[in-house]
Amino acid sequence: MQEGGNAMAHQPETPPAGVSATTKQAGEVWARWSWTEPAVWTERMLTALDNGVKGGVWYSLIDKVYAPANLAAAFGRVASNGGAAGVDHITIEQFAEHLAENLPRLHNDLRRQEYRPQDIRRHWIPKPGSTDKRPLGIPTVRDRVVQTALRNVLEPIFEQTFAEHSYGFRPGRGCKDALRRVEALLTAGYTQVVDADLKSYFDTIPHDRLLERIRTKVGDGRVLHLLEAFLKAGVLDGLNHWTPEAGSPQGAVISPLLSNIYLDPLDQLMAQQGFAMVRYADDFVVLCRDAAEAERALQVLRDWTAAAGLTLHPHKTRIVDTRRDGFDFLGYHFARNTRWPRAKSTQKLKDTIRTQTRRADGRSLQVIIATVNQTLRGWFAYFQHSHWPTFRRLDGWIRMRLRSILRRRQGQQGRGRGSDHQRWPNAFFAEQGLFSLRAAHALACQSSLR
Repeated sequence: MQEGGNAMAHQPETPPAGVSATTKQAGEVWARWSWTEPAVWTERMLTALDNGVKGGVWYSLIDKVYAPANLAAAFGRVASNGGAAGVDHITIEQFAEHLAENLPRLHNDLRRQEYRPQDIRRHWIPKPGSTDKRPLGIPTVRDRVVQTALRNVLEPIFEQTFAEHSYGFRPGRGCKDALRRVEALLTAGYTQVVDADLKSYFDTIPHDRLLERIRTKVGDGRVLHLLEAFLKAGVLDGLNHWTPEAGSPQGAVISPLLSNIYLDPLDQLMAQQGFAMVRYADDFVVLCRDAAEAERALQVLRDWTAAAGLTLHPHKTRIVDTRRDGFDFLGYHFARNTRWPRAKSTQKLKDTIRTQTRRADGRSLQVIIATVNQTLRGWFAYFQHSHWPTFRRLDGWIRMRLRSILRRRQGQQGRGRGSDHQRWPNAFFAEQGLFSLRAAHALACQSSLR
């Protein structure tokens, strides 16, 4: 027994079961690309994405587009996003009622190369703070499903090399990230800002040049043909119908990705030349340390956009010295080392509140306040980093609207004023549960100091 015990004592310990290097690598791949559609992007494909494919060009992608699992996942995203019907008047709910027939039909049409996009319904939406309207393209539900399936396949291929300073319509990025970057650059002393505006960008993207850029990474002719078919889909605006020669309509599922693909060479160029650009879709600024650098950056922008078939708006593109003037970006106005909602953002909020607080509104005060609160909470979530007087002024204006309703109910005319502040003091509205922007801002500041 002693001999056997000594033998056991001299044997090396068995290492505990661990995670293999292969498993660990696979886990890291999934972590990096967790946002991709698993119905398309298998571990093997994601590894190829990380390591690169031969020649940098991806082939044999169309079968991934029309794969039944991808089409089903695409419909799930379309359904969750909601939206109106297209030219065929088929709603998401109606499409879902016959899903068992609709998805196989799409699969077969795509596989047999018989799929043809339907016309896009043009709908005009108001621009905040303006009498102008912006065109919105609404594809049919059927086409939105196919565009989503196509995006599920293409987005990771291009996302891999998009520039760091591009924030619009990209996974894991958003407006707040872009705003934080602008704030950091301003704090670091970048006082000269090229405030750029691309004139009608989504309507003027040249189709041939866009497809040429896509070909640098996609070699599947059937996918390219499908993209071209979407770009050239007819547009129906009332009784008017035409085939676009340029552009990718705002509202189409694939448009944000295509817009980023077309502007990515500009992103790369500005980064290579050392300019601090922050871009969100077609809205971008370039922050510089001095006026000479800003002039150089503006000239680079002019040269590139002209060569790319795009136009910088002659009146809206300018150089701003933030020590004396301000600029708007993503809903905020930046000036004097601080920021607050731009005039159009404030006007849009007030227009919404006005519709919710009409003096002749017959609903109870509690119901009106609940509706207003929903709007205020959403607005504050985005604009909470504004300069503090913003919230005090808006709180007062909103209470005035509510006092006007109460005055009307007592048979009085006009807006809430004078003795109404004693009849219905601020504390009264707090007791009724009115959301206070000023109190929410104070609480947010207190939380950030902890």
